[in-house]
Amino acid sequence: MKRDLAKAVWRTGKVFILFTSCTLLFYSAILWIQHEYEEKHRYKEPQGEAMKVGLRLEENADQWLERLLLFYLDGE
Repeated sequence: MKRDLAKAVWRTGKVFILFTSCTLLFYSAILWIQHEYEEKHRYKEPQGEAMKVGLRLEENADQWLERLLLFYLDGE
């Protein structure tokens, strides 16, 4: 009886150790990925021959209404 209990405790302990080690590995991987993305500057000036592709036109008073109606029409 004691032998079966000891075996069950040992199996439970192995599962607990495996679960804990996998959790710590996953957590450290998430921290490493977060640290890598923190180092990158999203809004820095582009290097090389980058060009601006957006052109801002003059907005008239009715344009926002047209855009809103288009938004509703598309069902977004």
